[in-house]
Amino acid sequence: MAALGSRPFERTWPESWIVSYRHDLDCIYPRGRNRGDRVACRNRFTHAIDLLLEATDPGGRVLDVAAGQGNFTILVAELGYAVAWNDLRTDLSGYVRLKTDRTDIEFLPGNLFDLPSNLNGTFDAVLATEIIEHVAHPDAFLRRLSDLLAPRGVIVLTTPNGKYFRNALPRFSTCGDPAKYEAMQFQPDADGHIFLLHPDEWGPLAASAGLTARTLQLFNNPLTSGYLGTQRVLPLIPQSLVETLEGLTERLPRALAERLNTHTAVVLSRSPSSPVSWTVSR
Repeated sequence: MAALGSRPFERTWPESWIVSYRHDLDCIYPRGRNRGDRVACRNRFTHAIDLLLEATDPGGRVLDVAAGQGNFTILVAELGYAVAWNDLRTDLSGYVRLKTDRTDIEFLPGNLFDLPSNLNGTFDAVLATEIIEHVAHPDAFLRRLSDLLAPRGVIVLTTPNGKYFRNALPRFSTCGDPAKYEAMQFQPDADGHIFLLHPDEWGPLAASAGLTARTLQLFNNPLTSGYLGTQRVLPLIPQSLVETLEGLTERLPRALAERLNTHTAVVLSRSPSSPVSWTVSR
């Protein structure tokens, strides 16, 4: 296997580190096995980081929730933010430390709901990428994130788009008893998806947590992300064509964009100023 920063892969690592490393190979490193995963990961990074930079100033305090391998954590720290890493898998903090020489990253491992109350109201932004689809109570999840925000703070999320034409999972807004899904929470990858939120669910869901849905972006073409069985041909497709296809689906009329893009990026705000109109940005 390839090197991890300045540290080589070691077969004696804990299993969770090895799994994380393989995930990084697929999503981060140029010679990874799955180009579709790399395209999808790159797009998630681009949208989330651009939205964070638009909504906040470097130097602010950011909490990276369910941060896993710490890729967002490290990048946001390098952009000049004061970043805290959080994940239920407490042992992954050691893996993250292997990937960076930075000593200014704060580690807050454990259950998000068990974080100390003195952290409430202290974060200028919370990043929650690819996590809300794994929780049985997304409304309670957003309320907890809202508690952690400073008065003008924002939450930046990415998650699969529930209106994507191949999605067969239920809508949260029509589920009578979300508690029945609690036993399957926090499972990894797509096997652990519970609800995939639809674009029209974000406004009411945000409002229930005292938040304003500020921006919604749709992205990730299913062909270039490998979701339609295209993994084997993707290495043969020029990068310029991949980027063209991505741009085409993002610029479609809203009704089509909601059906054809596989992912959503959302900004939620606690700003006490006049509500910001909720728009779809393409």
